[in-house]
Amino acid sequence: MSVNSHIRGPLILTALLCSAAPVVAADGGGAGTIDIRDPVLQRWFDATPHNPPEAPEPGVDYGMIGEGGAFVAPVATPLVEDAPGFPGQLDGWDQNAYARNVEVLAFYPTVTSPWHAWANVVDMDGKRYLYAHDRDYIRVLDVTDPANAVEVYSDGGVWGPDGSSEDFDSRNVTDYFGGMTIAWHEGLQKNVLVASYEVGRFGVMGRKTEDPEGVDLVRNYPSLKGFRVYTMDGPTPDDWTLIAERTTDRANPDAPIGQQQGSGSLDAPAWTGGRYMVLSAAPDDSFALTEYPDYLHSPGFQIWDMSDPADPQFVSQLAVPGQDIDDPEDVAAYLDNPRAGNRTSWMGSRNPLALPTPIEDGGRIGFGGMGGLGFWTFDVSDPADPAPLGNLQVEPSFAGTEFDNVDLSQFERTGHVFSNGYPMNSNCYEPYKDIYSIDVSDPANPVIAATFPRPTPPAEAGFTDYCQRRGSFGPKRAGRGDQPGYGRDGIVVYAFYNAGIQIFDVEDPANPKIAGYYVPRFPTPDEVPDWVNDNAVFAVFTEYDRNIIWAFAIDGVYALTSPLLGEPMTGLPRTPWPPRGE
Repeated sequence: MSVNSHIRGPLILTALLCSAAPVVAADGGGAGTIDIRDPVLQRWFDATPHNPPEAPEPGVDYGMIGEGGAFVAPVATPLVEDAPGFPGQLDGWDQNAYARNVEVLAFYPTVTSPWHAWANVVDMDGKRYLYAHDRDYIRVLDVTDPANAVEVYSDGGVWGPDGSSEDFDSRNVTDYFGGMTIAWHEGLQKNVLVASYEVGRFGVMGRKTEDPEGVDLVRNYPSLKGFRVYTMDGPTPDDWTLIAERTTDRANPDAPIGQQQGSGSLDAPAWTGGRYMVLSAAPDDSFALTEYPDYLHSPGFQIWDMSDPADPQFVSQLAVPGQDIDDPEDVAAYLDNPRAGNRTSWMGSRNPLALPTPIEDGGRIGFGGMGGLGFWTFDVSDPADPAPLGNLQVEPSFAGTEFDNVDLSQFERTGHVFSNGYPMNSNCYEPYKDIYSIDVSDPANPVIAATFPRPTPPAEAGFTDYCQRRGSFGPKRAGRGDQPGYGRDGIVVYAFYNAGIQIFDVEDPANPKIAGYYVPRFPTPDEVPDWVNDNAVFAVFTEYDRNIIWAFAIDGVYALTSPLLGEPMTGLPRTPWPPRGE
């Protein structure tokens, strides 16, 4: 398998935004503002108001202007490439690290890219392997001894002071390998890997109302929109065998690459090796009701039958009101949403359904973050006819994503799940993104029980609010739903961008508390260029079965330990990962 490299920084995106063809004003506005040539996109534009948020003024509308000099967040902002700073921010990138109840076991530089990392582990041949991957790279580390990990495979660009070692043209992708899920399959007696293939979200298209060539490229994307299935005869991609390929296009499921509709499969599929797999996917181009400026689709969920991993069969598509532009009731529901017309908000899913119990094992309930469409519960007891059950709506919070992910780690014990969006602008140039503790003990009526506390710097820091530290600040995700050991009662770990990783005490999910953290220093320009520093710590993956926290940062991966989890383990646990049938 080839995994290509690319640079997805502000320079490339700015160039893309500036490369649009001469415009024809489709809204009666002045030339140079709107150029829409795609009929589905034009229908969306005609059906919705055009009311993007005004840019707030730093130091006046937001900044260190609250009582006692506290930070006040903006009410609403557009999605921007280069967010302004505000008075009171640090002059440079903070070179101090901060820790509470966390110790650094090891640091492995140049493992990640500065943009993102999906993570997986697999036990094989007496060793544990950690995968760090995005669409531009994949690294495989032997982490049997987490304090002395060894890189055993690398493909794609390696980042240093001059950027990536390999250039990549995002507009000419032919193998856009994305998030992957690994599960043990009893019938094959092998680990099976399912990889998502979706439309690239970076560097492919500028603002969709101003980049007709980019829109056309997405419509005719030269890479698969769907997923591929591999058997794993070894830990590295050269030992994997492709056994199936499917598109998530339900308008024409036999369409070849380049003619497939929809979004493809977003992020990593939800599958534990049993009969049913759930994906985040828009099934065709009519799922177009979204405000996000450089994305064309509003993904819902798909259920696939994986009884034979070499022959996956589509089962059903799941959606909520406000996604399908071909449905008048959906359009009406969309227009009732206060986000309609803001040209900023992500609408639809970004992750698969979170399932407390696999459907084939009697699971009846699923939970889904649907961006600006809210948090939803679903009845999946009949996988051929799943249906929305209940939903939770909150005040708009844009830019940034809303209701992105769902953490199930405390559900069985407490009847609560956690869900949040995350920042997309740097320098706190958007409303803060809360993590919600949601009581779903009555799945038809989810209720917010609490919001997680907003992290604050320790007393020894030279600033009083993480927004002053520069870069992005806010929660990302608590890792994957298939982290080894799944989770820990009373503890949940989140990546928090410039606030590192934050460990929360959720013994009482109606009263979450900060119990620990590790906030690394920012790298210097001798390590990576400082224009990537906005992302800081963008992912976390916790081996709950070995008490190891892996924090993925712009310049590498930290292996962390905490007394909140217990003594770290070296070697393999008694139960292999992924779990195997009894």
